[in-house]
Amino acid sequence: MVKKITDKDTKQGIARNILEALNQWFEVEESREQYIAESADLTFLAAEEDGAYVGFLCLKKTGNATVELAVMGVLKEYHRRGIGRALFDEAVKTAKAEGYSFMQVKTVRMGVYEDYDITNMFYISCGFKEFEVINAVWGDENPCQIYVMSL
Repeated sequence: MVKKITDKDTKQGIARNILEALNQWFEVEESREQYIAESADLTFLAAEEDGAYVGFLCLKKTGNATVELAVMGVLKEYHRRGIGRALFDEAVKTAKAEGYSFMQVKTVRMGVYEDYDITNMFYISCGFKEFEVINAVWGDENPCQIYVMSL
């Protein structure tokens, strides 16, 4: 079950629990802490299973017509169960209801890390299209792939 969370402390608690458990994707403490801190002020959707939060997704306004899927995580033991897709589908509904026309997401370019290739395939399966790769965002060793989609 996906629901919108509005309490800032609850948002940060959910984000912390999930991101710390996903250290193979969120291993850089400084970046992880930034995601957690910023989650308090973003549109926050959480997936609940058996009374516990097992995934979340944050949306961030990046322009008058564009929202970014800023951070997303689903506990590894819940991967491949449709939770990420349910979060994404609710994010699309939310973004449309808030008047956005486009959604973007940033990740590491396909072919650099196997774990991120899985992430890339998820975003592509959701309907995102490759837009641009910008090495300056995270450095040459982590080229930033930007995906976009029309809402």
